[in-house]
Amino acid sequence: MPRDYYEVLGVSKGADSKEVKSAFRKLARKYHPDVSQEPDAEDKFKEINEAYEVLSNDEKRARYDRFGHAGVNGAAGGGYGASSAAGFGFEDIFDIFNSTFGGNAPGSARRRTPGAGSDRRVDVTIDFEEAVFGIEKEIEFQRLETCEVCDGSGAEEGSHPTTCPTCSGTGEVRQVQQTFLGSMVRVATCPNCGGKGTIISNPCNNCDGSGRRRQKTVLNVKIPAGVREGLQIQVRGEGDAGERQAPAGNLYVVVHVKDHQFFKRKDNDIILDISINIAQATLGDKIRVDTVDGAVELTVPPGTQTGKVFRLRGKGIPRLRSDGSNSGRGDQLVYVQVETPTQLSEEQRALFEQLADTFGSEITPQPSGRGFFDKVMDFLGGEAKP
Repeated sequence: MPRDYYEVLGVSKGADSKEVKSAFRKLARKYHPDVSQEPDAEDKFKEINEAYEVLSNDEKRARYDRFGHAGVNGAAGGGYGASSAAGFGFEDIFDIFNSTFGGNAPGSARRRTPGAGSDRRVDVTIDFEEAVFGIEKEIEFQRLETCEVCDGSGAEEGSHPTTCPTCSGTGEVRQVQQTFLGSMVRVATCPNCGGKGTIISNPCNNCDGSGRRRQKTVLNVKIPAGVREGLQIQVRGEGDAGERQAPAGNLYVVVHVKDHQFFKRKDNDIILDISINIAQATLGDKIRVDTVDGAVELTVPPGTQTGKVFRLRGKGIPRLRSDGSNSGRGDQLVYVQVETPTQLSEEQRALFEQLADTFGSEITPQPSGRGFFDKVMDFLGGEAKP
């Protein structure tokens, strides 16, 4: 007994014509006798064809659904000639052969077009201040450039590439294969010229016939203000030269920023930690604080505690837009730590002892909750630990 046609194609009884056709095409590619390595490929292909011939025809499918194989007895031819598989056009047959043999339909070109140049990457390291304000850097790297002797043709000066005799300049060769449909043409890249259509009998000595030569290049690259670690700057057309005047690749400059001795970066803000002595914290003071723009005066009010943060507006890092322009600057955040002296002169100790007598020795418990250290860790993106 023949197998159920729906089972043969691997579709459900409710499958529409599109699903049936898709299933047939997939199986036909797999079991076509000209390409399949399966020992029973020819029998399976006949079975697939027979099932598709019935299920692709609405009238035959209706009879099959009602009466089974008896309803279409004799309807399926059992072969796999050009007349079988009703409704399966020549474009579908060519589609099977294109995917199976890896070739194109007869007459289509396969000549290889000249390849565009490859991209290049260069890493550059800049100082913290250079990242803030931007800088123009001179970079040195190697890339493939068009040969100045042969102008990219690959042929020695005074000679020219000649038409490939194998493919007559088309860049492709055709092979005829016998199939159940008759003769089919398979198109492949010419093995003699690699699809170029030309061969070089007298290669250029300067570039060994490649048309390009590796050379050292020096280029000035503008690094915009506000760049951060790892940013890539694209410089169009400054990569490897393309083959035979094809477009050049791009250059990607990857920026690395050195750590600063005192400044740290958080987004577009600059963080600076400073220490003041207990007298400055208690009585207040006017101090000089470093910024990337130079030192500025900062007023420390009386009673300043460790953890106090002063914000210097507009003293941070320029906000870099995606188009390379800037939109304002961040701020500088000055974190204060009150430094407790560890070594005192006799005079200082005497003064502190007098001061201690005026304060007394009572200890005041602090309310539970999140303390200064927790807040600092939150700001820096860390995790406070007990």
